[in-house]
Amino acid sequence: MAVLKNKRTLSQLEFFNNAIILRKEITKLLLQDFGIRDKVRKVKNGENELTIIEEYPKWLITFFRQSVISSLRNLMMNITAGNTIYPSTQEELTERRRYQTAAIINCEQLLCDFNYIAEVFPVELKKYMPFVDKILFEIKLLKGWRKSSNGLLRKIQSNQEVNK
Repeated sequence: MAVLKNKRTLSQLEFFNNAIILRKEITKLLLQDFGIRDKVRKVKNGENELTIIEEYPKWLITFFRQSVISSLRNLMMNITAGNTIYPSTQEELTERRRYQTAAIINCEQLLCDFNYIAEVFPVELKKYMPFVDKILFEIKLLKGWRKSSNGLLRKIQSNQEVNK
């Protein structure tokens, strides 16, 4: 029997699925050089009119692309590492939380990158807003995942008390 759409909850791995989608969509943007186009302007020089085409250096686009790709890769690696640990001790739980926090940090780094890219390149902000919204949603999901670890901590502590 199907569950009504308005009664459904997020799956436990929604943070993972959302990160994969985010990575694919941002990679498509990177393949398009962040959506920038050459800027064409006309300048009058006395009686002559010059057409100037401003191009952005390839090294700058490559630098931004590598920075974003690196953050996306680190995000996925931290999510995967944290998700592979099912903690049975406080040390394992602490390690898992480190990976969860690192994944949140990776999302914040992506936001910083997009903010700076939007300042450097003459692209309308509405072009980047869907990505920013998805990154913010990913942060929310990751924080929820990290918060769910609190229940595991109580379970671990109660098991340690029983075993004493």
